[in-house]
Amino acid sequence: MQSPATRTPKLFRTITTATVTTSLHNPLNSPTTGNREAEQSCLALLHSCNTLPKLFQTHTYILKLGLQNNPLVLTKFASTSSDLEDIDYASSFIFSPRSDTRLYDTFLFNTVIRAYAHTTHSRDRALCYYRVMLGYGVLPNKFTYPFVLKACAGLGSLNLGKSVHGSVVKFGFDDDVHVQNTMVHMYCCCDGGINYAQKVFDEMPKLDSVSWSAMIGGYVRMGWSSDAIGLFRKMQMVGVHPDEITMVLVLSACTDLGAFELGKWVESYIEKEGVQKNVELCNALIDMFAKCGDVDKALKLFRDMSGRTIVTWTSVIVGLAMHGRGLEAVSLFEEMIGTGVAPDDVAFIGLLSACSHSGLVENGRKYFDLMIKRFKIVPKIEHYGCMVDMFCRAGLVKEALEFVQNMHIEPNPIVLRTLISACRAHGELKLGESITKELIRNEPMHESNYVLLSNIYAKMSHWEKKTKIRELMDKRGMKKIPGSTMIELDNKIYEFVAGDKSHGQSKEIYEMVDEMGRELKRAGYAPTTSEVLQDIDEEDKEDALNRHSEKLAIAFALLNTQPGTPIRIVKNLRVCSDCHSATKFISKIYNREIVVRDRNRFHYFKEGLCSCGDFW
Repeated sequence: MQSPATRTPKLFRTITTATVTTSLHNPLNSPTTGNREAEQSCLALLHSCNTLPKLFQTHTYILKLGLQNNPLVLTKFASTSSDLEDIDYASSFIFSPRSDTRLYDTFLFNTVIRAYAHTTHSRDRALCYYRVMLGYGVLPNKFTYPFVLKACAGLGSLNLGKSVHGSVVKFGFDDDVHVQNTMVHMYCCCDGGINYAQKVFDEMPKLDSVSWSAMIGGYVRMGWSSDAIGLFRKMQMVGVHPDEITMVLVLSACTDLGAFELGKWVESYIEKEGVQKNVELCNALIDMFAKCGDVDKALKLFRDMSGRTIVTWTSVIVGLAMHGRGLEAVSLFEEMIGTGVAPDDVAFIGLLSACSHSGLVENGRKYFDLMIKRFKIVPKIEHYGCMVDMFCRAGLVKEALEFVQNMHIEPNPIVLRTLISACRAHGELKLGESITKELIRNEPMHESNYVLLSNIYAKMSHWEKKTKIRELMDKRGMKKIPGSTMIELDNKIYEFVAGDKSHGQSKEIYEMVDEMGRELKRAGYAPTTSEVLQDIDEEDKEDALNRHSEKLAIAFALLNTQPGTPIRIVKNLRVCSDCHSATKFISKIYNREIVVRDRNRFHYFKEGLCSCGDFW
């Protein structure tokens, strides 16, 4: 008995022979002038279709002319339906029980597969029609697989992607650069697929800008931003010219790292190399500058743009929010509405975040109601989260709790953790303990819940309970996410963690930290030892505070930059109150402007003050 692999080509030859025979004997497919004119008439009508009613009329016309089995007409019908976002209508016609599918060819199937691959809700049907295609004995070509692999990427199914990869090899298209590029992209989009993507990429004999962009994009998706930048530099070294897609990805990596100088270099590179600045690239530049510390530059780029999208407006609003410039964010939001751009749910998240970071509680209440009543946007958990955060930052813990209790959806762990952190900060320790215990019951394997409870016990000086929580974490193999701080210097990114001694300048760095400690005390700084959640004496607590990652990064910057040079650092967690207080003193003592981006926002320290007004 023949295997399916050897049987398929024979079946295809049989269908091809049947196609030729039918074409010769079917008067609608014979090369007569009348039939050609009918075919061309249908194609012209489909080309001009720009509404669904027109498509329905053309469908009737196709049936009237008897062209319902004409592959060329059906291919154009599928393409037009896809453009009108109703590929389901086309597929129900093309693959109806009454259809004579003997004439269907690869081009028609490719069109249907492509249409479903580009949807957001029916990508799995692209795979279904790929299987139908093989079942009918219609062989795929090199154009089939980029569409099939794109569908796999959208579904994020590694096993499905590997299966299609096997088919690519079987049919001999594994050496086609377009297929290889889409395969790299597919693996990068699947959980656990990055190593497969790297293998395909490394084995490609010829790499074009799409190949490099696909792999760089994979690193960015994984959060491996330093690797993404490194790969971009390799791309430059081998002489491959990047396009606007590459540059959007590189800017995304810069944004993630907070690499301001590198981001500025990328902007100049775009200008020098004449990379086309489409809307997406302009939006990426705005986002990078806003999130790397120069929101005024982001505003300038925004003002210079002509074709702004909702993403453009939202990027600037979010940037202003991160910089604590809430009133400007509110003003820009009102300007956006005034120009006729309707805000979406993401724009409102940015706006409510701006209100939260700037203490604009009444504005926050007003815009939350406006979102629901005027713009008919149903609040998502992110909107509720912004409101809870706003109340908590303002010290309105009881109001925040009441708001959570009246939410129309269940609060997620992020909202509850915000509430718990506020309870700890504002002395509502019993309430914080109660909420945290409930959170642990619902999420018994999430380490941050135990850290929160441990910190509350430390604040209450219940050291025995704190120790038991830490022991339980160790028993369950849980680790606290370590605080880390990154700094960019001479086109390199340096990362420090608390107590870090791995750096080549460790000796000098710790000597500088000790000097900073002496100067701070002389200037009147008092360490916030309550931030040290350990049962140790005050002197040891002060020593532990001095080893925080942001202080190590600042010491490194003071050692390696000229006096007066601004210092920019990026913290992976929220900056602690002690480091916040110490950095204000350091900015005045050493006459440095210090810009800190933490998990929530930017802090500009200058002459002993912070831009947040301690509202952080």
